[in-house]
Amino acid sequence: MSQVAAKLRELGIEIPTVSAPAGAYVPAVVSGNLVYTAGQLPFVGGALAVTGKVGEQPGLVSPVEAKALARTAALNALAAVESAIGSLDRVVRIVKVVGFVASDPSFSGQPGVINGASEFLGEVFGDRGVHARSAVGVAVLPLDSAVEVELIAEFA
Repeated sequence: MSQVAAKLRELGIEIPTVSAPAGAYVPAVVSGNLVYTAGQLPFVGGALAVTGKVGEQPGLVSPVEAKALARTAALNALAAVESAIGSLDRVVRIVKVVGFVASDPSFSGQPGVINGASEFLGEVFGDRGVHARSAVGVAVLPLDSAVEVELIAEFA
């Protein structure tokens, strides 16, 4: 068993199957020694468990729930990386994460939400998971998803 697979098993996590793209793109592209993922939504079993805007008011997706969704989206991004390079053990480091949060106009906690993805990558890869990052609030995301995560990984 690979080191990353063993770590994921320890965390009680299984890499999901890569979903078919919802448009004219591929889940990941390799260029040189980098793999770039398309934006990944927090699909579980092919469906979004939660949709809507993130914010503090009742009726919105809570920041805590959105942070968990960012973790799931990062897991889906790792599935895309694995499908492109064959094994997550080949990842030298996570270079960059970009996270989008469908935000209520009064919400400004996007960094805390995307910490769900960043902290997860740190759990899986340790120091190799430390990365540069952007956390951006947007008006709407595909399929009314609350979050979307993409990443760039260096591999050997």
